Amino acid sequence: MNATDFEASLTTELEASGEDMLALLETLVNIDSPSRDKAAVDAVGAAIRDFLDVGGVAVEAVANNTFGDVLRATVPPRAGSNAPPVMLMGHRDTVFPRGEAERRPFRRDGERAYGPGVGDMKCGLVFNAFILRALKRHGGAGREVVGLFTSDEEIGSPSSRAVIEREAARAAAVFNSEPARASGNVVSGRKGGMFFRLDVHGKAAHSGAAPGTGVSAIDAIAQKVIAIHRLADPERQISLNVGVLEGGDVINKVAPHARAEFDLRYVAGADRLEMLDKIAEIVATEHLPRSRAELTILSEFLPFEQSEASRALMDSYIAAAADVGFEVSGVFSGGCADSGFASAAGAPTVCGTGPIGAGFHTDEEYIDLASMMPRVKALALAVVRAAQI
Repeated sequence: MNATDFEASLTTELEASGEDMLALLETLVNIDSPSRDKAAVDAVGAAIRDFLDVGGVAVEAVANNTFGDVLRATVPPRAGSNAPPVMLMGHRDTVFPRGEAERRPFRRDGERAYGPGVGDMKCGLVFNAFILRALKRHGGAGREVVGLFTSDEEIGSPSSRAVIEREAARAAAVFNSEPARASGNVVSGRKGGMFFRLDVHGKAAHSGAAPGTGVSAIDAIAQKVIAIHRLADPERQISLNVGVLEGGDVINKVAPHARAEFDLRYVAGADRLEMLDKIAEIVATEHLPRSRAELTILSEFLPFEQSEASRALMDSYIAAAADVGFEVSGVFSGGCADSGFASAAGAPTVCGTGPIGAGFHTDEEYIDLASMMPRVKALALAVVRAAQI
């Protein structure tokens, strides 16, 4: 079978699988998978593994005792090539708690589908699973194709990062099936991000009888929060956001402790180092006498900086999209994703190859159903072409 016939047969199989894709998507969306709930994330993994097992796709688990296991699926090459593989990637976890799927399960409403994680990124997982199955049925591509189904991206991939970096370092190309933008464009670059916990310690005292003997951790942390927010530099696309703030025990007691959690978003590696120094200075400053503070880095995403090789891979994806009937271009996103780890490991990378959607991380999250078939076919063609020897 020549390359043209191979591609036509592959996309024809995918075209015939539309209802099956929706069935698997409904199954995955209706399984809660908050990042820190290993059993829940692994339940989504079990559903994906069952699907791949039936399709004859080999799957192994990279076990983890704290977070969900990483699933690594492989489709061998047609001719036994030892060339670097092509990788499909996606995460199984969502930002939603247990019970969310029961509260608002998968539903179709006209041209849209809704549900927790439907776009971010369970539909992308469906894309990857069906492409792997179709490639297996067709005897494989020109190179090995690896599918990584990771477990903890929404909290910075503390356990999956090492697996992603190891696999990406040996990959010829990486496609991360995060959702496409609402405009339909895919992602050619992303900000880096760091997530912090700031703990401030003061001294307790009775707020009426002896307030002067206390040291309010709330007062001290409030000044630090203001200072942190002042570090933002919109012109350089540097942002900081304190998203969690709490402190104290009771209303009539000077607060002996307070806590904040915040994130930093930046574009270039030099920005990261500069901002870390400035944040450290704020933490070390005694904004209130006798108070003290400590900073913990909770997790981190590296920026996805487009290389020449990634630009060429993007061009290939754009050509594949044109071949199945839609126009697309690459855009920069302020959000973070695992594609940053892949690109930093040296792999040519394209992100956002999932369905069109919007409202991610909210009750309004949706995907455009009409975008599913052309997007999964374009991704399949891009994978096959990247796998040509």
